[in-house]
Amino acid sequence: MNIAKFKATKLITLFLGIILLAAFAAPSLLGQTRRTIRRKRYVSTTGSLLHPASLHATAAAVYDVKFHTTKGDFTMQVTRAWAPIGADRFYNLVEQHFYDGAAFFRVIQGFVVQFGINANPHISAVWQRADIKDDPVSQSNGPGYVTFATGGPNTRTTQVFISLVNNARLDAMGFAPFGKIIEGMDVVNQLYSGYGESPDQGKIQSQGKAYLEKSFPKLDAIITARVEPAAPAHPAPTHPKPASH
Repeated sequence: MNIAKFKATKLITLFLGIILLAAFAAPSLLGQTRRTIRRKRYVSTTGSLLHPASLHATAAAVYDVKFHTTKGDFTMQVTRAWAPIGADRFYNLVEQHFYDGAAFFRVIQGFVVQFGINANPHISAVWQRADIKDDPVSQSNGPGYVTFATGGPNTRTTQVFISLVNNARLDAMGFAPFGKIIEGMDVVNQLYSGYGESPDQGKIQSQGKAYLEKSFPKLDAIITARVEPAAPAHPAPTHPKPASH
């Protein structure tokens, strides 16, 4: 027997075995990589916004929201007792940064400022049918009051408007204010109004920020909207006891 030839044959067989083992192992490693990537995508930061039913926190009795916009800052104070369902919906949207980047797409002097369509059309699509029930009207739609826009009974989703004047006529139509601008109403009054009713809401929802930047570049927008931390409670002053005589 040729020992050298035998060893060479054995080495070739061993080498082929290693190649086959690597070939069978490769698909399973690829599968593990794909599963890992899917898990990372599943826990993305926008996951909760893509599932409206998962956002159901109850808001505080009173909370403030600070809006940082392209025109300046203003603060809205929400009173839950005025419209509990609306106040809770707005709280959940702000907490998830829904309004960041949203434009003030409808600014009608002598009437209202309207906003609330997400800058991302994929998120807008999810919320178009996330209706909430109406609240009874307990406050009038006066200047600075904030109310959800509707398309009919029980159709409130994400759009809201700020009254620029006394819009008390809206009260009988079921528009229930849930908050009021307490600081920066002068900023609200200065938001760009040159386009009037021209921006198409359907196109904003389907194309998002890109549509507005191309066709209505002068519109003001929200940079961030955040719930303000509650002010710390001040302890009651302590009075020194009178000295005993």
